[in-house]
This record gives sequence, structure tokens and C-alpha cells, in this order.
Amino acid sequence: MINRRTVLKGLLGTALAGLLAGGYAFGVEPGVRLRVQNWALRPKGWTAGPLRLVIVSDLHLGGPWVGLSRLERIVERVNALEGDLVLYLGDYAAGHHFVASPVKIADAAPVMARAKGRLGTYAVLGNHDWWDDKTAQRRGGGPNLYAVALEAAGINVLSNRAVRLDGFWLAGLEDQLALLRGREGIKGLDDLPWTLAQVTDDAPVILMAHEPDIFPDVPDRVCLTLSGHTHGGQVRLFGWSPVVPSRYGNRYAYGAVQEGERHLVVSGGIGCSIAPIRFGMPPEITVVDLS
Repeated sequence: MINRRTVLKGLLGTALAGLLAGGYAFGVEPGVRLRVQNWALRPKGWTAGPLRLVIVSDLHLGGPWVGLSRLERIVERVNALEGDLVLYLGDYAAGHHFVASPVKIADAAPVMARAKGRLGTYAVLGNHDWWDDKTAQRRGGGPNLYAVALEAAGINVLSNRAVRLDGFWLAGLEDQLALLRGREGIKGLDDLPWTLAQVTDDAPVILMAHEPDIFPDVPDRVCLTLSGHTHGGQVRLFGWSPVVPSRYGNRYAYGAVQEGERHLVVSGGIGCSIAPIRFGMPPEITVVDLS
């Protein structure tokens, strides 16, 4: 029999569950949890032998979630994974208005540079790194303050540039949403044809691109594309995210994707943007083992 007391108990239980879930999504998952997500891939055309990529994306620096002390712990975890390459996939700027203690990239970059890969540490920029640099916005391009700080700390920033490493090429695409142009909309600074034109032999290619939306345009010549940006939607239930910052929705929201012979891995990233919550999508360091 349903009576007033039963209804009140149900309402109180629902309210309590909502409060607990909200507290977890706001405080625990984004600020405390950190997982290592592993993907093992064998792309067609990969001839360079075993390679471990340790990937950090979307730090969105700033306390209480990603202050300098947490960044130091993330870097320690990265080094423990013994990667051949350490790759930062952009969005170091906070990207939301809930920052209790700002972290300047000039202070964070030396900490980030402590993450060492056997073949080096490389980075690309994300949209928030461009949007946060007002001078670069007015100028309509670089130099970008985030790129300058990373390079000064010893991290190689690839802006529409490809470099030859140990039996393969590593290419980094400039951001696809870099410039806010008012009524003109958003303009990217990415140049995929020019970036890949720098590849001068048949060695396999890995492409770093902050936003995964470039993937349909990536040719089969590229064995693997690595992206961030989406945070897996930040809220993800049963493999589905209600909101994804991509024109393709959940198609490239998260994880390992294969279309034809082309491979894409989208990292869930570390921080938050817009809304300071994560639920079902804990912060992660992404590891890709190629063989």
C-alpha cells in the first residue's frame, strides 16, 4: 500500500542519491580518480616494430582538480609506464570558470617536461590554448604563449609539422578550432596536406590532432591518429555520451576506432571544460602499444 510516508521515503531516497551522485561527479571522479587505459593495436602498414605511446590529453590546468601537485603525480605515473614516446594532445588551459587556483603554463611546463619517453616528448595545441591567448587571437595566429612555454621547457611542439623518428614519422596538426572570429565563426589553423607533404619516405605515420573530427579526411597513409578534445563526453553511461563536442557525436567520442584500414584513438583526457564534472568517464592516461 502506498501512503504518504512511503512517498516521502521515496522522494528523500531519490534526493539523497542525486546528492551523492552529484558530489561524486563534481569532487571525486574529476579530482581524485586516475586510470590507465591501454589499447593494443596492429595497424596495417606498421613496420617500425613494437612502440609504446603514453598519452596525456586535456589537462585543463587549475585547482582544485588539476593543480601543480596533481600534475606532478600524473607525470610520475606517466614515467612509471616507460613509454617510447610521451605525447601531450593539447588543451592545457583551464577551459571553465570554476578555477579556485589558476596554474600558469610557464609554471606547469617544466613539470610536464619531466615526463620522458625514450624517443622524446612531443605536444600539439588545443582550442582552449588558442582561445586563452588573446594576443594570438588579435594577431590571427602564433606565436602562442602555450607553445612558447612548452618549447622553453624542452617539449617539442608540432604545429603542422612532421618529424622522422626511429623507423616512423610523427606528425602534429595545428588546432582545427583555433581562432574565434566573431560573426565569421571559428577558423582552424590546421593544414593536413602540408603536414603530410613533409613525409618523404614510406615509413609509417602517426598523426597527433587535438580534435578527432579530422579523422574522415586522414588518408590511409597514416597508420594511427591520436586525438583528445571530447573528454569522452565527460558523462558517459553504457558506452554512450549525451553531449560530445564533435560534429560526429558519439562516433568519435572515445576510445579505439577503426574505419577501413585507418585507426583512431581518442583519449578521455584528464581535466574538465565548460562543466566541472565527470561521471562514468574518469580522468585517464592513455597507453597505445603498437606492434
